[in-house]
Amino acid sequence: MAEAENTLAVFIDFENLAQGFKHGKEDFDITRVLERLVEKGKVIVKVAYADWSRYAKDKQKLHEAAIELIEIPKRSMTGKNSADIRLCVDAMDLCYAKEHIDTFVIVSGDSDFSPLVSKLKENGKRVIGLGMKGSTSALLSDNCDEFIFYESLGVGEQITPPGVQDIPKEKREAFELLFDTMVGLMRENKEILWSSMVKDTMKRKRPAFAERAYGYRTFSDLLEDAQKRGFITLRTDPTSGTYVVVGFAKAGR
Repeated sequence: MAEAENTLAVFIDFENLAQGFKHGKEDFDITRVLERLVEKGKVIVKVAYADWSRYAKDKQKLHEAAIELIEIPKRSMTGKNSADIRLCVDAMDLCYAKEHIDTFVIVSGDSDFSPLVSKLKENGKRVIGLGMKGSTSALLSDNCDEFIFYESLGVGEQITPPGVQDIPKEKREAFELLFDTMVGLMRENKEILWSSMVKDTMKRKRPAFAERAYGYRTFSDLLEDAQKRGFITLRTDPTSGTYVVVGFAKAGR
C-alpha cells in the first residue's frame, strides 16, 4: 500500500561548504539541510569531513545534529586533499557493505566527486547533491540524480492557511508541522499522502512529536481536526480504511 521508505547516507565535505560561505552574510545551517533531507527518507548515516581546528565554531551545531565528525590532517601535512579521498573511500565502502542504503547525499560542489557519483549510480544507488550556487561545478550537479542548492532551502515553502493564528498556541505548533510536512512531501512528488507517511515524516522532522502532547488521542484525530477547521482535505482509502491526505483545502491555499 504505502511506498517503501528510502534510506539515506549523508557525506559532507565541510571545507568546500566553508569556502562557499566565506564571503556570505550567514553561517552554514545544518538544520535547514537535514529538514529537507528527512522529507526524502530516513537519514541513517551522517558524516562530515574537515580539519576541525579551522572550524571550531561550527562543531557544536554539527554535534547537536548527531553528525560524526572525521578529522582530516592539514593539506600542508599530506600534500593532497585528504578530505575528498577519505569521503570517497568511506562512501564506496558503505555502498558495498550496506545494501539497504539506497540514496547517497554528497554535500559539496566540488567536481572531484563526479567519479564517485558515477560509481554510486553504477551500483544502483540514487545520488543527491547539495551545495552553494557560487561554488558548485556544473560537472557535479549535472551528474547527480538530483541537485539541491543550499540557497533554495526554506525559500517560498511556508504555507500558513488563514485561521491558523487563531488556534491556541499549544495546538498551533502541531498544525504548522503538519503543513510543513505536507508541502515537503508534495515537493517530493508523492502522489498519495498516506496518513502513516505524513506522521513518519513529521517524526523525522521533530523526533519528539507526539499527537497526545497536543491533546489528540490518535494521529487520525489530529487530521480530522485539521479538516474540520478547513485547513486540509481527507479521504478514506476503501481498501485499508486509513486516511489519505488529499491536500490543502481551497480556503487554505
